[in-house]
Amino acid sequence: MVKAASARHAAPSFPWLIVLCGCLIAAINFGPRSAMGFFQLPMLEDRGWDRTTFGLAMAIQNLLWGTGQPVFGAIADRFGTWRVLALSAVLYGLGLFLMATAPTPLMLHISGGVLVGLGVAAGSFSIVLAAFARHVPAENRTFVFGIGTAAGSAGMFIFAPISQGLIEAYGWSDTLIYMSIGMLIIPVLAIPLAGNSKSASVRQAEFEQSLGAALREAFAHRSFVLLVSGFFVCGFQVAFITAHFPAYVGDLGIDASYAVIALALIGFFNIIGSLASGFIGQRYPKAIFLALIYLGRSIAVTAFLLLPQTPTSVIAFAVVIGLLWLSTVAPTNSLVAIMFGTKYLGMLGGIVFFSHQVGSFLGVWLGGYLYDRFGSYDPVWWLGVALGIFAAVVHWPIQEKPVERPALAAAE
Repeated sequence: MVKAASARHAAPSFPWLIVLCGCLIAAINFGPRSAMGFFQLPMLEDRGWDRTTFGLAMAIQNLLWGTGQPVFGAIADRFGTWRVLALSAVLYGLGLFLMATAPTPLMLHISGGVLVGLGVAAGSFSIVLAAFARHVPAENRTFVFGIGTAAGSAGMFIFAPISQGLIEAYGWSDTLIYMSIGMLIIPVLAIPLAGNSKSASVRQAEFEQSLGAALREAFAHRSFVLLVSGFFVCGFQVAFITAHFPAYVGDLGIDASYAVIALALIGFFNIIGSLASGFIGQRYPKAIFLALIYLGRSIAVTAFLLLPQTPTSVIAFAVVIGLLWLSTVAPTNSLVAIMFGTKYLGMLGGIVFFSHQVGSFLGVWLGGYLYDRFGSYDPVWWLGVALGIFAAVVHWPIQEKPVERPALAAAE
């Protein structure tokens, strides 16, 4: 009885400062890259480039975002979150600055593609959520993941109108420079998140597992492989819409202000969807919930394409797709934590997200390439519908339970 009372007395309070600072970092990290679509048309008009050029830069950005995630996640797991987030600020800020002055497509691909992609990777959801997981009890983890994801959504909601307003007032180039300066606040906000995997309260047997053993264990686990396969679809769908939806709305002959409103609404309802996802995922089977999210996306896109496309339908689509936008992130990361624990969560979550970003690369690049080839975005829209059904199918059999570790069980 005394021992139990002592344990309760020693239990740490909820880490609100860590969650608050992590949420602000998520918003700042996600905001500028989610507003890239607003820079496409004015940049191409000034530079004389085609949509394939811009689409390839954004595709490279998404691919480097995904490629860098497992690497930066492993570095954060071992050497600490603050160092990686500070590096994120440097890479992200430099990439935005050079993108503002890029004189050639090659420089656009290096700055807006490689540097911004690596900067986003070093400060992305996987890094922040892994830090949350080390300081938050398991029973609150999915909900807190939802809060962190919602913060990224808030960044999208805030940066959409701000970006468009700054572009109209100062031009696209100066707007990118202002955004690059804003990245400098990230290292300050990251101070409370300092720490690595040893900051977590996990079992000693997990600390003894090597990185290589963790990788072998994960890729031999059927549910993890299915999760990786399904998250590819999330990246394909959301990256295509982020990069090309403003141009698509313009092609419909609808006033550009509706594209701004639509992306802002996606960001706003994404906040609601992410919070709801954290709440639902904490209480109901996460894999089934994910399957329903992907199926819902396919239904929403199908309805948008088949019904008359008007300003009203653009707004309605934005609301629905916003609710489903990043609602996949919290249950997906929670499944990884449930399967393997938190020791290598930054790395393993980064591997899942790498699949997401391979999908993002294809969604963004195919959007520009197929538009230039056929004069329409419809082929990519319908491909996204088919992939959504595929994702629903592969998520259904995922098992929500820890991986079996006979040696660990024997030790206990």
